Amino acid sequence: MTIEKTNIKDLVLITPTVFEDSRGYFFEAYNQAQFHEHGMSYQFIQDNQSFSKRGVIRGLHLQINPFAQAKLVRVLEGEILDVAVDLRKNSSTYGQHFSVILSAANKKQLMVPHGFAHGFSVLSETASVLYKVDQLYHKESERGIRYDDPTLAIDWQVSPDEVIVSQKDLVLPSFEDIDWEF
Repeated sequence: MTIEKTNIKDLVLITPTVFEDSRGYFFEAYNQAQFHEHGMSYQFIQDNQSFSKRGVIRGLHLQINPFAQAKLVRVLEGEILDVAVDLRKNSSTYGQHFSVILSAANKKQLMVPHGFAHGFSVLSETASVLYKVDQLYHKESERGIRYDDPTLAIDWQVSPDEVIVSQKDLVLPSFEDIDWEF
């Protein structure tokens, strides 16, 4: 397992070591000891899975303290553009985002720590996304930012005529209007 730092502190990209032979492949998707060796001591308590079709954008979602969630995101089928936005006001990268293609083929994972908004767009015909979280869903702590926020200017790599967004995500505030912090 390779754990790479990104240009945003505490946000890391994980690439498993894959063992392939004539039967198929095997890899460790999560190894708590290796995470701890790299300073990541999350206690994951729930796995969530979603299935979406091409053009779907889910996000940008988060939960505020004390129910903030860290997420370990991977793709079981298909391909997504995974996006994390740093919302830690004391961070030198506050308001910056990182994006990476996660797919069933590349088997990469993104570790999104507390203090980030998270979302993804589906680039393949369909995609199944699995993510571990270290905190249960808490409706009153749920927040978000519009996917098409002009300040963040995220390129979701989906043409405007293909974009599919939930009604709930369409009414999220802009980055400039958020009033919560970590």
